[in-house]
Amino acid sequence: MSISKDDKQYIWHPFTQMKSSNPIPITRGNGSCVYDEDGKEYIDAISSWWVNIHGHSHPYIAQKVSHQLQTLNHVLFAGFTHQPATELCRKLSQYLPKNQAKFFFSGDGSSAVEIALKISIQYWRNKGQKRQRILALDGGYHGETFGSMSVGGRSIFSAHFTDYLFEVEHLPFPSDEQQTVDTLKKALEKDDVACFIFEPLVQGAAGMRMYSAKVLDEMIALCQQKEVLCIADEVMTGFGRTGTFFACDQLNNQPDFMCLSKSLSGGTVPISLTTCTQTIYDSFLGNDLSTAFLHGHSFTGNPIGCAAAMASLELLATEDCQSKIKTITHSHQQFAKQLTTHTMVKEVRQCGTILAIDIDTSQSGYTSNIKGVLYHHFLSQGIILRPLGNVIYILPPYCITQEQLKKIYGAVLSGLNELQ
Repeated sequence: MSISKDDKQYIWHPFTQMKSSNPIPITRGNGSCVYDEDGKEYIDAISSWWVNIHGHSHPYIAQKVSHQLQTLNHVLFAGFTHQPATELCRKLSQYLPKNQAKFFFSGDGSSAVEIALKISIQYWRNKGQKRQRILALDGGYHGETFGSMSVGGRSIFSAHFTDYLFEVEHLPFPSDEQQTVDTLKKALEKDDVACFIFEPLVQGAAGMRMYSAKVLDEMIALCQQKEVLCIADEVMTGFGRTGTFFACDQLNNQPDFMCLSKSLSGGTVPISLTTCTQTIYDSFLGNDLSTAFLHGHSFTGNPIGCAAAMASLELLATEDCQSKIKTITHSHQQFAKQLTTHTMVKEVRQCGTILAIDIDTSQSGYTSNIKGVLYHHFLSQGIILRPLGNVIYILPPYCITQEQLKKIYGAVLSGLNELQ
């Protein structure tokens, strides 16, 4: 069934200029591809905003979700619990760093970040200490709600709301590692920092900017020497994207919080988690509500989301899926070598299944006109790639085939040649 022009008028689509918006009606998805109402196939080379790791309409996840729908679709999570939630937490604890002991459910990445920030602030109040300064990496992106915008880099995403954001100290991105470490040391001279939040190894929306595990390890160690709580925003980097189950697996020093969403459910239904240490949780226990964490969402701990997440985890842990992650990583590495000699390429970065290409142009940044030119070029080739300004990135579902990857790489090369 096609979508009429009248039907299209109701929806306010994100990241579109309203006067020129003409969204493509998608009717179904299968594996690495989605199909429009005319039957045209599009390879989803960015996993539909980084969420879909196993492919569209995966039969195993669909089966588990269907079964859960027929058993228990939802129940309030205040004073109640259920098996899908407890099983998911038990299963996840096998893969998370060992210090992550407690799990707080919500529905999206922004909420997971907000929860970590709120817990961090209240943690110090519960302990009777006045710690209110918050540190973050410059250029970071942590979501669209006001708290998550506050800890994110100031950019076009938050420009209209700057006057409403709370104060955060942004450390320089560690392109110069020593400068970042020195700035952090200075920020920690006073014992009033509550928390430090970061995207581990890769800053997504900033253009897939990558930095070393070594410098992040050093930064976490410095914070923990001062008892500053560390929040790892793994909303994008989690579940195999960086080549390991979590980006934090590549660290020696582990954060106090981890924020998970996007691929948590395999890209099927909205669900998120904020995990933390036992020590943090214990500080909220008391005999009255004065120390309790008074926060909750209507769909907290939704059983359908939990069932989807369990199924996705089972698929991710298989030898077949892990092998596919290694294959994508190797393919990206080979293509990156090919790109280094292209005159339009300023820099190529790769981390696990993430490949990013900086185009050498005077129009850099998210508002670069190159973005629109390339986006429509890729669509004409039957490929969904949404450049971050002058940065092309490829972040495919793990089920993608070598033939599909070659088609994506070919479209990138032809797009670069057209710009040239």
